[in-house]
Amino acid sequence: MGHKLWIQVGFSSARRLSSVNYKIVKSINPEKLTEVDAFTPDRIRNFGIVAHVDHGKSSLADKILQMTNVISVNERKQFLDKLQVERDRGITVKAQSCSMVYKDHLFNLIDTPGHADFSFEVSRSLAACDGIVLLVAANQGVQAQTLANFWLAFEREIVMIPVINKIDLKEAKIEQVLSQLHNLFDFAPEDVLKISAKSGINVESVLDAVLEKIPPPNADPNAPFRALIFDSWFEQFRGAIAMIAVKEGSIARGQKIASFNGQKEYEVAEVGIMYPSLTPTTRLCAGQIGYVICNMKTVQEAAVGETLFDPAEKATVKCFPGFTAIKPTVYSGLFPVETAMYEDLKQAVERLSLNDPSVTVSPDSSPALGLGWKIGFLGMLHMEVFSQRLDQEYDANVILTVPNVEYKAAIKDNETIRKKRYAGKGEITFTDPSHFPDVSDVDHFLEPIVLVTIIVPLEYLNTVSSLCVDCRGERGDISLIDNDRVLIKSKLPLAEVVVDFFERLKKATSGYASFDYEPVGYQEANLVRLGVSINGRQIDEFSIITTAGQAPARAKALVAKLKEEIPRQQYDVNIRATLGNSTKAVAQGMIKAYKKDFSQLLKGNFGGGGMERLNKKLSHQKKGKERMKMIGQVQIPKEAFINILRS
Repeated sequence: MGHKLWIQVGFSSARRLSSVNYKIVKSINPEKLTEVDAFTPDRIRNFGIVAHVDHGKSSLADKILQMTNVISVNERKQFLDKLQVERDRGITVKAQSCSMVYKDHLFNLIDTPGHADFSFEVSRSLAACDGIVLLVAANQGVQAQTLANFWLAFEREIVMIPVINKIDLKEAKIEQVLSQLHNLFDFAPEDVLKISAKSGINVESVLDAVLEKIPPPNADPNAPFRALIFDSWFEQFRGAIAMIAVKEGSIARGQKIASFNGQKEYEVAEVGIMYPSLTPTTRLCAGQIGYVICNMKTVQEAAVGETLFDPAEKATVKCFPGFTAIKPTVYSGLFPVETAMYEDLKQAVERLSLNDPSVTVSPDSSPALGLGWKIGFLGMLHMEVFSQRLDQEYDANVILTVPNVEYKAAIKDNETIRKKRYAGKGEITFTDPSHFPDVSDVDHFLEPIVLVTIIVPLEYLNTVSSLCVDCRGERGDISLIDNDRVLIKSKLPLAEVVVDFFERLKKATSGYASFDYEPVGYQEANLVRLGVSINGRQIDEFSIITTAGQAPARAKALVAKLKEEIPRQQYDVNIRATLGNSTKAVAQGMIKAYKKDFSQLLKGNFGGGGMERLNKKLSHQKKGKERMKMIGQVQIPKEAFINILRS
């Protein structure tokens, strides 16, 4: 059994004296557990680190853990980035927490993601924090996600400590960044800390600022137990593990607790803190952050936002507000490559969606791909990471279809049409072509619009403005951040943003642009359903939703791709792309059939009726292929579906 941890304190009356020395030490006694109840709310600080991608969040977390003796200097870098996908991509995907002691105070640190697609992770981490360290890299300055993180914290009235990182780089522009922080956020230059997380310069000042400026948690140790679940995950032999912020009372092993929304009772099997991994304790008290294991058997029981409480208070307990669900922006079909793996994949999807509640999951099916799910994501990177985690953590081989956004259709003001085909609704939503309504029933279509915030060097202003217009957006509002950079706000259709906008933006600005986006509603659009038929048979899996203006170009590209992917058959294969219910092709292509070379039978003798015999053979072959085409079906390999749907 591994070593346990405990808090070394003066007991009995000494515990009440201010001279008590609080520290975490390791014990060789496996039965000794951590005594964290020595830390009353006034001796606790719960804080997070938020920043744009690659501004040094994980490096600062590493240095803080080293300075408080939680990990050694020999531990791997980005210690709190525990997922394989995080180490592969060099980004933080999951918020992670860790407890430590600094100057007789218990610090609970929460390291959060920086990419826009994981904003839900940031928002629910802030629910467990009383303050944040707002980190900005000295060489890059304020970026798009810095703005988003600031306003998330500002709306929640959370204390912010501004910190400039990477001051030891040659490219550091400290005075310029100070000016940005003052102009954009009204931070006084003297309140901004200047550090280097990598080399450790001035990092201790961050810990001191956390101690002095971030308030202790608003918690009542004398009230009955009540706690908020702000994260959870599933382990094979232990069930669902919930990360909780204890707001009132305390929780200990053997105690009975209940869930407000789930309306179930449990007996606590284990409580503990992250130090830096799961470390059992005897008790968690008001103001503290830790985990609880209590035989939650299904992933839904440990839902993020759930309130846990003392069952004796069932009649009077009030639940916490929980978290505002963030609506997905991108939807994609997810199917097992091998249909026999459906049940295993179902379990993997359920467990991973517990670990990532911003994902929405609903059943789906396809004639070509079998049973699967329609998954909602917060963006393209979110979708890629989810797929990669399924592969790495659950060994699941999956097909993800081309991403779509959620469109709306305003049905004509005709009671008969609405009742007969749309359950009486005047407006419907749909995310894939199979649910595209009949155009004759629709008054107008609506597509989602996002407000894109782009920060870019001044020299790329015209390039970025032109790109926004090319993506059916508007020339946005422009404001100067400083003498070198501008902030552009433009409204674009979400469908343009989720496909390849970020890649085009990076390419157009040589990688110097940063961007973030937020939904701002819907606007009218001329949408069409682009369908694909192969030898007269409609293949719904290849259909897409697009605008009328973009349909011809997308149809040509789709037909060209299908000609590459579908192998030659014994007869001609005709591929046609059509709009809606029309039979007129927008684009079409032909895959020629295999033909037998009968000229070899003539042995080079084309005289004396040889050509006549050849033409007769070719005529017979043509008629045979026509009969075969009438009764045969084009064999489309699964790899073709995968390649088309992923393109």
